[in-house]
Amino acid sequence: MLCGIDEAGRGPLAGPLVVAGVILKKEIQELNDSKVLSEKKREILFEPIKEHSYYHIVFISAKTIDEEGLSLCLKNAILEIMLELKPYTKEFLMDGNTSFGIDALDHLIKADALIKEVSAASILAKVSRDRYMCKIAPYYKNYDFEKHKGYGTKAHVEKIKEFGRSDEHRFTFKLKALGENK
Repeated sequence: MLCGIDEAGRGPLAGPLVVAGVILKKEIQELNDSKVLSEKKREILFEPIKEHSYYHIVFISAKTIDEEGLSLCLKNAILEIMLELKPYTKEFLMDGNTSFGIDALDHLIKADALIKEVSAASILAKVSRDRYMCKIAPYYKNYDFEKHKGYGTKAHVEKIKEFGRSDEHRFTFKLKALGENK
């Protein structure tokens, strides 16, 4: 059995990084990279994935990302998933071009579109993150998190210009639009 691992929220200006690991116990139809599925389709697949798999989901806050850096946060989340799901498998595959120095972790570019376990992880991570952003949106009304989910849309950047960053924003992510140097 293979554990597929993927993340959502590597690049947004606000909100957590969410990393999921999935070992499917039963075949689930219509799995694909979460980025090519509609929000409605991801939501439909979310519960069946959870019901028919061993899985673990890790949330890393914007504050932790600022303090520790994105790469270390990703590595620590992957190690937590591997530890949690180790009783069920010894095979772990991460979407992308690096294994973050973890010996027991394989990686494959586009695995989220090619390997069903990674597709399932992609969906769990994306839906979990999107739900979180919608859940906190009422507490951060100035930012419209429910619309852009913290990604760097023009509208979101305009809100940051007007209101500054909230405690859900990543302060280490510099914006040219705000005159910040990279």
